[in-house]
Amino acid sequence: MCVRRVENIREVIRGGLCNRCGSCVGLTHGKIVFRDREGRYLPEIVQPLSSEEHALAFAACSGKGFDFPNQKMKLFGNPLGARSHAIGYSTDPEIRLTAASGGILSSILIWLLEKKMIDGAVVLGMSKEKPWLTQPFIATTREEVLEAAQSKYIISSVNEILPQMESFRGTLAYVGLPGQVQSVRLLQQMGHPSVRNVRYIFGPFYGNTLHFSSVKSFLRSFGVRDYHSIKRLYFRYGEWPGKMRVELQDGMAFELPKFHANYLIPFHILKNSLLCTDLTNEFTDISGGDAWAPVYEERGKGFSLVIGRSEAGERILEEMAGEGRIQLDPISNEEALEMHSHGYDLKKRGTFIRMRYRGWFGLRNPDWGYELKGFAFGRYAMELVIDTLFLLLGTAPARWLIERIPPKTVGKVFEKARTTWKRSTHRIKREKLY
Repeated sequence: MCVRRVENIREVIRGGLCNRCGSCVGLTHGKIVFRDREGRYLPEIVQPLSSEEHALAFAACSGKGFDFPNQKMKLFGNPLGARSHAIGYSTDPEIRLTAASGGILSSILIWLLEKKMIDGAVVLGMSKEKPWLTQPFIATTREEVLEAAQSKYIISSVNEILPQMESFRGTLAYVGLPGQVQSVRLLQQMGHPSVRNVRYIFGPFYGNTLHFSSVKSFLRSFGVRDYHSIKRLYFRYGEWPGKMRVELQDGMAFELPKFHANYLIPFHILKNSLLCTDLTNEFTDISGGDAWAPVYEERGKGFSLVIGRSEAGERILEEMAGEGRIQLDPISNEEALEMHSHGYDLKKRGTFIRMRYRGWFGLRNPDWGYELKGFAFGRYAMELVIDTLFLLLGTAPARWLIERIPPKTVGKVFEKARTTWKRSTHRIKREKLY
């Protein structure tokens, strides 16, 4: 597949390659800003950039691409970039209950703070002024780490916090999504002062991101038009797997089980997330995500699939397990693949098929430094069906129609349809995956 390379920030933004990591905003001192956070949430150049400013922002941009094979050798010294796989959870009941799954990442941050191995952690919380939007901040206490716990399924731009990271006195851990992490790695390799204090990098697994329109649509389905009345917004509220829950200023609250709330995905997905080929946050020291397997799902409480990649990350996991702060049960690479086979197929096959389709229409694609190909015709056909559904369901008429159906009804139908789809495509998705 021939990749049409982008040559400047404007081409990244206009070409649909921007992953909203926030680096260009954080590096340009107000010359690039996010203006429409409740809409398209795209960076906008509001003042002319000097050649040096543009060169820096463009070099740090992960939306244009990231050389996976080269970076894995550079960062981890091996082409796989993974040293261990385990199923784990925090032994602290409060952390485990507060977190999205097993609470591993929150436990690590709290442990590092207690051990004085870091002075702060870059995390993602919800805005104090606009509690319906995400906002990165530097946590320095257990309470602040727990405040940022759980997944946020709407767009975030963690790296706009780079100026605060640069001025922070002390060492930092950093938590971000794949595109955000990749940009930080590029800045580290440039020796940029904004990341000189970052000692460890962690991150969650990444499937997709939704526009804020998903929250507005969710409320409209319950007859609420004014999202400014939101007091608290949760995406994984309560015991695992949690619920999407919106609390309003007047005391009213609306919620839906996570698997039912997933109906919002095809209607409000950020299309750029379908160009990301990194499911497990491959350039972190440690990453974690839900342990999707019946043996764990039936138990509730929350279990995490934990992947250690760097020597530093492995030491943290070993010491925490030795102290009884986390429980880790090793599994094989094959078991980990099986647990997230649907996600690996979406990212490692689907992404490259979607990029090929984009290329046919003359659209630019990110350059990941490698290409997977040779998939069966059935997988190409399946991707065509998926992409067509995303295209049709993302239209205004489709969104209008779905908001006229009770969310509980839509959620149940969606979960049943999703289960049927997964069963019918099981063979295609797993063919030659291992």
